[in-house]
Amino acid sequence: MIRRYGSWPSPVTAQDLSAAALRLGTGVLDRGVRYWTEGHPEQGGRVSLWRQRPGAAAEELTSPEVNVRTGVNEYGGGEWTAADGLVAYCSSPDGAVWLQAGDEPARQIAPGDGFRYAALSLAADHGLLLAVREDHREPGEPPQTIVALTLDDANADGGRVLVAGADFYAHPSLNPSGELAWCEWRHPSMPWDHAAVVVAPLTDPAARIEVEARPGVSALYPSWAPDGALIYLSDATGFWNFQRWQDGHTQELWPAPFDFCGPLWVLTPVPYAIIDATRIGCSWLSDGFARLGVLDLGSTPRLDELDCPAVSASVAGHGAHCLALLGFADRPTELVELDWRTGSWQGVQRSGASAPDGLAVSVAQPVTWDSPDGPVHGWFYPPESSDCRAPNGELPPVQVWTHGGPTGFAGPEYNLAVQFWTSRGIGILDVNYSGSAGYGRAYRERLRGNWGLSDVRDCVAGAAALLAAGSADPARLSIRGGSAGGYTTLAALTSTDMFAAGISLYGIGDLELLATDTHKFESRYLDAMVGPYPQSRATYRARSPIHHLDRLSCPMLILQGADDKVVPPSQATAMAQAVAAKGLAVRLRIFDGEGHGFRRAETIVEVAEQALDFLAEVHGFAPAGR
Repeated sequence: MIRRYGSWPSPVTAQDLSAAALRLGTGVLDRGVRYWTEGHPEQGGRVSLWRQRPGAAAEELTSPEVNVRTGVNEYGGGEWTAADGLVAYCSSPDGAVWLQAGDEPARQIAPGDGFRYAALSLAADHGLLLAVREDHREPGEPPQTIVALTLDDANADGGRVLVAGADFYAHPSLNPSGELAWCEWRHPSMPWDHAAVVVAPLTDPAARIEVEARPGVSALYPSWAPDGALIYLSDATGFWNFQRWQDGHTQELWPAPFDFCGPLWVLTPVPYAIIDATRIGCSWLSDGFARLGVLDLGSTPRLDELDCPAVSASVAGHGAHCLALLGFADRPTELVELDWRTGSWQGVQRSGASAPDGLAVSVAQPVTWDSPDGPVHGWFYPPESSDCRAPNGELPPVQVWTHGGPTGFAGPEYNLAVQFWTSRGIGILDVNYSGSAGYGRAYRERLRGNWGLSDVRDCVAGAAALLAAGSADPARLSIRGGSAGGYTTLAALTSTDMFAAGISLYGIGDLELLATDTHKFESRYLDAMVGPYPQSRATYRARSPIHHLDRLSCPMLILQGADDKVVPPSQATAMAQAVAAKGLAVRLRIFDGEGHGFRRAETIVEVAEQALDFLAEVHGFAPAGR
C-alpha cells in the first residue's frame, strides 16, 4: 500500500500507550520472596506494592486506597523496602510510614504530620528503619535529616535524628556491627557535581569519617559488603566506578571508561547487587547500550560480562539472585529474577503487552554527529510498516526528542510511544545532547554555563545530519521535549529556524521564574547551568524563550500539569499567551490532577491524540482513523 508518511494505518492506538505505561520498580528479592511496585495509569498513576512467594501467584500487598509514593526532593525514590521478612513503605499523600511482617496487617510506625520520608533502609537486627526525612512543617526550604524509626512503636515525633547539617542526604545504610554510612551534599551542588560518602558509629553519628569528599567528585550509593567493607561509586576517574573502603583505606576496584550508575535524581536503592564479599553484580553503559556482568574482586580482579540481549538494565539487591529490570530493543521492559552465577533469568512481570499484531518495530539506530565539544550521540528510529510505503521521492517528517534533566539519558530500549509515531510514518531522533548522562563526567559538564546553547546546538546539528543523510523532510521537522527538554525545545524554536513545529510538555519558558519559584532540590541547579542568580540576571533573560518570541515563527502545542511543583503552570500559560499575542497558532492544555510528568490514563491518551492532530495540521497529512 502506498500512502504518504504520517498517514499510514497503525496497529498502535493512543489507548495502547496507556496500557503500556505500567511503571515497574527494580524490585527486591528477600528470602526467596519477590517484591516490586507497579504504577498504574488506569488508577490515576497510583503505585501499588506486590509480592510473589515461591510457587504462588503474585498478590498485591497494599490495599486499594494506598499509594506507595513519597515527595522527598519532589522526585521521591526509596519509598519502600523489604528485608528479613519485613516490608516498609510510605503512603501518599499523608506521608505516613507503614510496616508489615508476613501476613500480618500493615501498621503505621510513623505519621506524616508534615514529614516526608524516603530512601528507606531496614536494619531489623537493630530494630530500626533508617530514612531520609524532609520537614515541611514550616515555610521555606524543608530541612533534611537522616532519622532512625524504631520498629516497635509509632515514632510520633518523626524518629530519632541521627545526622543533620547538610542540605541533602541519600542512602543511609547500617551494617550488623553498628556502622552507619550515607551520602550527603550541599547547595549549590547537585549530587552529580559533588557528593560525599560518610561513615560514623550509630552510637555516635557525630564521630564522622569522610570516606570520599574531594571537591569536584561525585561519590554515591554506599552499601556494606558481608566482610564489613563499604562499596560505593565515585566519578573521580571521570566515570562512576566502584570503590571499596575498609579500615580507613580506599581501593579503586575497576577503573573503566564507562559509568556503573546514572545521576541521582531519585532516591532509589543502590544500582548494583553485592553477591558476596568478593563479587558485585552490576550493569554499565557502553556506547549507550547497557551491559550486565559480575565484578570479581579475587586475586586477579576481572569484569565478566553476561550474555544478555537487554539494551538497558537496572539491578539491586544482595546474594546470588536478584530482581532486575531489563529493557529490550524490540519488546517491552521486563522485571526478572536474575541468577548471577549462570546469567539466566526468569520473567516476573512486563511493563506492557507484547508488540501489537502487525507492528513492524522500529529499532533504535545509534547515530553520532560532530560538535565543537566532540561527538554527540543519539538514537534514530526510522518509519517502519508491514503494509505501507511512501510514494517515491517523499521524505518523512521527523520529530527531534529532547529528554529531561537536562542530566538525563535517552536509551535504546523499546518504547511503544516511539512506535506510535514510526508506525504512522514519522521518524524520531532521540538526542543525548551535551550534558546528558551515560557518557561520563566530561560529557555531562559540557553543559555547565551553556544550558540553552550547547543543547540547542546539538539538537539542530542532529536534525541537520539527518537532512544531509536524506532521512528527513527539511520542511517537516518538529522538536519535542518535557521539563528541561521542554526548555531546550522552546529555546530551539526561539533561536533557530530549523523546525516547523514544537511540542512542549511542562517545559520551562522563563529561567528567572524557575530560579525564584521552584523546589529545594533544584533551587540552585541553574547556578552551574546558567550562572548564580541574581548576579547573572542578564544571562537568564537572554536565554529565556519567553523574551525572544519575536524570533518564533512556527505553531506550538503546550501541555502542562495543573499540580506541577517543579515547573509552575504559570510558565505554560505565560508562554501560550505570548505566542498567541504574536499571532501564531498555539494550543494549550492544562491537565487537572497531573504534576511534573503525566501518569493518568486519560492524560496519556489525550497527549498522544493532541500531538498527532497538531502535527497532522502543521505538516499537512491525514492521520489514518482520525
